[in-house]
Amino acid sequence: MNPTETIQGSSRGNLREGHAHLFQLGRSLSMLDLSGCSSQEEMIDLLSSRAKLVSPDDWILAHGARPDGWSVACWPGIAELDRACDNRAVVAWCFDYHRLVASSRALKIAGIDSDTRIESGRVVLDDSGNPTGELLEHAALAMWNAVPEPVETQRIELVRSACLHLESMGFVEMHELKSQTWLGGVLSDLFSAGEISLRSTLFPLMKDLRESISLSTQWNNSGVKLGGGKIFVDGTFNSRTAWMLEPFADGHKDYPCGTPMMKTPQIDRMIQVCKDANLPIAAHSIGDGAVRAVLDSIERVGCQHRGCRIEHAELIDQSDIERFKSLGVVASIQPCHLLPDIEALNKAVPNRLDRVFPIRELIESGLEPGTDLIFGSDVPIVRANPQDSIQAAVHRRRVGMKEPQAIALGQRITEDQAWECFSASCWDG
Repeated sequence: MNPTETIQGSSRGNLREGHAHLFQLGRSLSMLDLSGCSSQEEMIDLLSSRAKLVSPDDWILAHGARPDGWSVACWPGIAELDRACDNRAVVAWCFDYHRLVASSRALKIAGIDSDTRIESGRVVLDDSGNPTGELLEHAALAMWNAVPEPVETQRIELVRSACLHLESMGFVEMHELKSQTWLGGVLSDLFSAGEISLRSTLFPLMKDLRESISLSTQWNNSGVKLGGGKIFVDGTFNSRTAWMLEPFADGHKDYPCGTPMMKTPQIDRMIQVCKDANLPIAAHSIGDGAVRAVLDSIERVGCQHRGCRIEHAELIDQSDIERFKSLGVVASIQPCHLLPDIEALNKAVPNRLDRVFPIRELIESGLEPGTDLIFGSDVPIVRANPQDSIQAAVHRRRVGMKEPQAIALGQRITEDQAWECFSASCWDG
């Protein structure tokens, strides 16, 4: 069952989506949705059905798979993909977009084989040393980069569709946390033409920051502005690549505490670059090890109270809670991730569930909902419906689950507090 399918739409307006990926959202709206699959067999059946509807040269792109929620938490193998899709190029993402499975033809196009080594990435091999089709982190990105990109006219339409999709849920403001260098210009044109009303704050990856700063003079207006730079410090829980202070209960033997995507000197350097540009940094940090590493770097580099953000913060050690307020760091979190992550959390951190999304403690430490504690979804990782985060923050479990199945019930907050975390800012461009 889709873990959020019974939650209804938003009943409130003037909302801010605090963490989105617009272009990928636009692309995902036409991709095969695997979120309703409850087994490997159901996933294969959907992929096979899609293969029958497309030409042999068309790529089959899918997203939303959640193997941790299946009774047998196992991806289909490369042979199953090839057979079901008649040897077409197939790329099927896990819902967290940090892990995927690809067919033989897709791997060949991407130039990925058993000898491929990718920094901060993993090509999973079987006992015979052959690729299983499963790729993690930067290896998954290398595969995705081999998928043909939409042309410019398609790109504009995808962005427009994504914005209208968010507007339909009551969002008037959106923070884009991996913005392409061309995105600001597209959003500015759409906003100026009255085709969208959504206001956008953009955080490009650090490799694109210099170019984005230069280009922002052309598109910075009442509807679009540059917010800062973005880094990825770790992976995710579902992929067991989040950077942890303590080992996962079921982690990989070679990566028991996950996979740091950056070393401390790199984090320091990126924060310094943002500081020199008079911009804050936004750091993808899911595990408590990553959260602490970023807090330490912000303090070490001297970026206190500059609007730096920690994105996700799904696990926070108790000793780091008050550091958000004392350092002036924004906690940009997505409680909705708790809903699909319940099985993964129970398997991965059964003895540390009390540290999962400690929202109540963050508020009690002095963070103000809507100001330095903001909610988002990370769409299209999960859907953007704000009711999902309200459900997770207030009830700490999926609809239909009993209270004993809740994750860290002591960290629940009130519904009013949760909605306040979605409140749009007083921003005039």
